Amino acid sequence: MSTETTAPQRITVGDVEVVRVVEWLGPFAPATDLVPQSAPQMWQDGGAHLAPDHYDPARGLAVMALQTWVVRSAGLTVLVDTGVGSGRDRPASPHFHRREGDLLGDLTRAGIPAQDVDVVVNTHLHADHVGGNTTGADGEWAPAFPNARYLVPAADDHHFGPAGGYGGNRSPDDRLLYEDSIAPVHRAGQTRLWDGTLRIDAHLTLESVPGHTPGSGVLRIASRGERAVFAGDVLHSPVQILNPSCNSCFCMDPVLAAAGRRKVLERAADERELVIPAHFAGPGAVRVRRRGGAFGFDPAA
Repeated sequence: MSTETTAPQRITVGDVEVVRVVEWLGPFAPATDLVPQSAPQMWQDGGAHLAPDHYDPARGLAVMALQTWVVRSAGLTVLVDTGVGSGRDRPASPHFHRREGDLLGDLTRAGIPAQDVDVVVNTHLHADHVGGNTTGADGEWAPAFPNARYLVPAADDHHFGPAGGYGGNRSPDDRLLYEDSIAPVHRAGQTRLWDGTLRIDAHLTLESVPGHTPGSGVLRIASRGERAVFAGDVLHSPVQILNPSCNSCFCMDPVLAAAGRRKVLERAADERELVIPAHFAGPGAVRVRRRGGAFGFDPAA
C-alpha cells in the first residue's frame, strides 16, 4: 500500500483506490471530554504517538478531522460518510450548527463530480456523517448524489426516525438530522437499509458493529491480499487504540461499543488491515499491532 502526501491524499489497497477529502481539521474539544473514561495521563503517556497529530498537549485538546473518504472499486465510486453538510440546524451541537461546508465543491476539485457517485455509505446516523447526503435551501432538501444508492444501517434508521427518535423524546437534533439528511433520500427512493453484513462488490463489505449507535457499521476492503477497514466512529482518537475500553462521549451503549472496538482492533492487528477511522487527523489511517495483551499503532505507510 502507498500513501501520497499531496492533496488530496490517495491510498491504494490492492486494486482499490481511496481518496481522502478533508472538510476540516484541527483542535476540537478537551481530550478528556471527548473520551470521558480517559485520564490526562493517558494522553500525556501517548507521547509522539498522539502529539501533535491527535493531541494538543499545551491546551489539552483532542485534534480531529471532519472528512469523507472516496473509494473507487470495481468500477464503482463509493463515498464513506458525508460530513456535516451546509446550513443544517443543529442547536445542540455548536461545532455543527449552521456550518457552511463545501463537500460537493471539494469532491469536484478532487475529480469526483456528484453525478459520478454510485454508492453513499453512512457508517451511522450522526450529524457529522450524514449532513452531505442532501443539498438544498429553505428546508427543501434533495439527494446530493442523484445516481447513488444510499446504504443506511437499518437499526439507526429505526432509532433516529419517527418510529424511534421522534417517539422516544430524544435530542431535537436527532429529528432535525433525520428530516434534512435521511428522509429526503427515502422519499427519492434511493435508500437501501441493511443489517448484519452487506457485500457491495468483490472488494467491499459492510459489517455491523453496534454500540456507538444501534446500527454502527464498518466498511472493509480486501483486494489482492491487502486489507483496510473504514472504522467509522468505532474509534474517535488513537488514545482508544492504546486504551480500547475507553469510549467516546458519543457512544450510546458503552459495553457493546468497547467490545466492538476490541474486535475491530484484534482483526486489524491479526490481518494487517489498514485502519481508517472517520475522524483521525494526521495521515488519517494507522497500522494496529499487538503489544502484549494490548495494542499499539503506527501511522500508515
